[in-house]
Amino acid sequence: MKREELLKHLRRHGCYLKREGRSHSLWCNPQTGHIEAVPRHTELANKLVKKIVRNLSIPQI
Repeated sequence: MKREELLKHLRRHGCYLKREGRSHSLWCNPQTGHIEAVPRHTELANKLVKKIVRNLSIPQI
């Protein structure tokens, strides 16, 4: 999956970018307070995307 598709999905469900790191971006869900690292690769493995979405407590893509 493309990274930009995941970021659009995260924004749609209320998540925001907490900070940028060197190789990861930290995204936060304000409703639950969970924070998850999103790698800066253009392509992300589907298994990784499912893990990120599940840990942020938002619906699957």
